[in-house]
Amino acid sequence: MSRVALTVAGSDPGGGAGIQADLKTFAAHAVYGTSVLTALTAQNTRGVRGVHVVPAGFVTEQLDAVLDDIAVHATKIGMLADAGIVAAVAHAVRTRDLGPVVLDPVMVATSGDRLLDPAAVAAVREELLPAADLVTPNVPEAAVLLGADPAVDLDDCREQARELLRRSGTAVLLKGGHLTGEQSVDVLATPAGTTLVRRPRVDTTATHGTGCTLSAALAAQAALHPGATWEDLVPAARDYLQAALTAGARLRVGHGHGPLDHAFALREDPS
Repeated sequence: MSRVALTVAGSDPGGGAGIQADLKTFAAHAVYGTSVLTALTAQNTRGVRGVHVVPAGFVTEQLDAVLDDIAVHATKIGMLADAGIVAAVAHAVRTRDLGPVVLDPVMVATSGDRLLDPAAVAAVREELLPAADLVTPNVPEAAVLLGADPAVDLDDCREQARELLRRSGTAVLLKGGHLTGEQSVDVLATPAGTTLVRRPRVDTTATHGTGCTLSAALAAQAALHPGATWEDLVPAARDYLQAALTAGARLRVGHGHGPLDHAFALREDPS
């Protein structure tokens, strides 16, 4: 039987992030992808021009349509747009079988702009975060979830990852891409302890969809390896991201921050 992953997220018509990046990532892992749309965006590699939010009731209708028919082995949750959608998705996480749930708390844009209003942030923190199995914030998002200042170094990241785990009971992969240094260091905090995941920093502007891709890869790995720990799954997902980032520079798609190359393994000649 095919392994199945579900993504609950927004759409990126440019194909680099959101639902499109997630489905490409699932396919690259030979996992069958299903999807529930929370928002339609008008965006490209240069930025977001507009957002059309899907009504929360229709998000629930999509979730029910998928889950009433298809067995889902793991789920990735991304952009949720407003508090009503957060509540709808949290209800599904608590009452339906979604497999391990990876929450990518899309709250802060690369520019530093907030993407969720305070009510939605509170709903993520109080309703959804404790129901997920793994949360994957970047440095600004971890600060929002904790109501703290952003981490400035690796020690801060360790402390904030552990505090998020303590408050929520959910495993945390705090992504260190916003920090400086030759290596990009992520902090994985679980009840088993704290692990550092180090990879060489990739010098590229093709970074659009990085967070979406990592969280989708984690969901794909969880679908493929039932019962595995996050300590087992994170390195493989991070290796996939590293390769997609490295290959993305050769895609030359768009005129801004280009997308990763999710299908790098299929290209005999990436140029």
